[in-house]
Amino acid sequence: MAKKLKITLMKSPIGQQPKTRATVRGLGLRKIRQSVEHADSPDIRGMIDRVRHLVEVEEQ
Repeated sequence: MAKKLKITLMKSPIGQQPKTRATVRGLGLRKIRQSVEHADSPDIRGMIDRVRHLVEVEEQ
């Protein structure tokens, strides 16, 4: 079974670069403390790496 990642938005993307805000939206996050689950893939890992200062990641 493929690993899943639980991604939680911990800080607001307000004041960040437009690319950073777009990445947060691309992950499906809209509100602080909102969590989404994604399958672990290189694409998702790259998005997480771009916004690592705004999110918290748990492997499941």
